Amino acid sequence: MKDIRKVTFLGIGIMGLPMAQHLLEAGFEVTAWNRTRSKAEPLASQGARIADSAEEAVRDAEAVITILENGPVVTEVLLGHDLGRHAPADTLFIDMSSIPPSLARDHAAKLQAAGHRYLDAPVSGGQGGAEAGTLAIMVGGAAEDMAQADPLFSAMGRGRHVGPVGCGQLTKLANQAIVGITIGAVSEALLLVKAGGGEPAAAREAIAGGFADSRILQVHGERMLKHDFQPGGAVSIQLKDLDNILAAAKDAGLRLPFTECAREGFAELAAKPETAKLDHSALLLWLEAMNEPHSLKP
Repeated sequence: MKDIRKVTFLGIGIMGLPMAQHLLEAGFEVTAWNRTRSKAEPLASQGARIADSAEEAVRDAEAVITILENGPVVTEVLLGHDLGRHAPADTLFIDMSSIPPSLARDHAAKLQAAGHRYLDAPVSGGQGGAEAGTLAIMVGGAAEDMAQADPLFSAMGRGRHVGPVGCGQLTKLANQAIVGITIGAVSEALLLVKAGGGEPAAAREAIAGGFADSRILQVHGERMLKHDFQPGGAVSIQLKDLDNILAAAKDAGLRLPFTECAREGFAELAAKPETAKLDHSALLLWLEAMNEPHSLKP
């Protein structure tokens, strides 16, 4: 199986831009397309070719990477533009968006019927991980396709094969369940310390290194203490992920009560324009609202 050199990247946003930049730095030939062309244009100075349409972008591709807002947008771009017809035979399509596992399997079936290959490879690590090239990449699909795509993943982070098509998305949902529930746990823990007369910043430092330590405690705990909720991973995106988790659980015959509780808080925040786009660590605001006047606000 030959090495991939020509990569088409569809979706140049806060995640896609640094990911495409890392591919360029690694020596791949990158063609970029975005519905808003101006977002893709900064890549031109680094050697990328900017395409006027998705159809044009995939014409010479050996691999096509998508990282788009949600499942319907991925469907629109991949299938609505009929990219399977415009791409060369046996192109490897890699969707790095976060979409339902069932939709990933549907996309795979349609692209495979058109003579192509498919991996679902959602990521974790947020904008910071994309910029640093340290994303955790969860990959579903054929093992040989994963092996061919691994140099691409290595330019952007660390890829791990987790099973057949759809399992990448399923693993991402598992990741997001842990994230959403743990944000709630950290919010409750720090607010409990403050309400009981303790110093939450000192308590966070005391917990560090122990069994309850986590990236959520360190990164989002600091955001909570500062009441700084500038968006990284938005509340609205976390809610989308939790809805997908509960849909997948229903399909599997499971009840996930902790996820249901976390979803309630994120849904209330997402319903308000002033909080929907805040970082998902803003779940603290939901907890504070039900416990007024208690707050971590400095």
